[in-house]
Amino acid sequence: MPDKTTPSKKTSIASIAGEAAVLAELKTRGCTNLRLRQLVRRVDQHYDLEMAKAGLKTTQYSLLTDVLRFGPLRPGELAQGLKLTASTLSRNLKPLVDAGWLELSAGTDARSRLVSLTDAGRDKREEARHHWRAAQDALNTQLGAARVLALHNMIEEAMGILSPAEAPACDI
Repeated sequence: MPDKTTPSKKTSIASIAGEAAVLAELKTRGCTNLRLRQLVRRVDQHYDLEMAKAGLKTTQYSLLTDVLRFGPLRPGELAQGLKLTASTLSRNLKPLVDAGWLELSAGTDARSRLVSLTDAGRDKREEARHHWRAAQDALNTQLGAARVLALHNMIEEAMGILSPAEAPACDI
């Protein structure tokens, strides 16, 4: 007896079956949060190994870059832009200030402060930029350009889907 199911119903049934197979496989893959954290740790290690040659951690390089790009600015503005709590930012700024790469100076009133990059900080950031570029190029080569672009696209799409209008600050 010939199948009397219409093409659109066949497509719909195939779609449901395909979705079920995807969900079944997803269950075998484990916790998405764990998998993402493992990937982030591995990528951090890759960059940190290269950045250590400049005497910085990747997070410190990012801070120097953001202050160069947006500074001088108030610590609260920097924390908000980086989605960090004030205490986390303060903890991350301290070694950079102690090294003489960043400076905390008086702001526009007695209670405010400004974070700015020193000349030594500009030099350190420029030295580190070459190591960041080497890490970036090595990762792109190791993963392949098409895979890196696909990863960027998936990250941007997921961030758009998961991001509330204004994400809360976090401790990192």
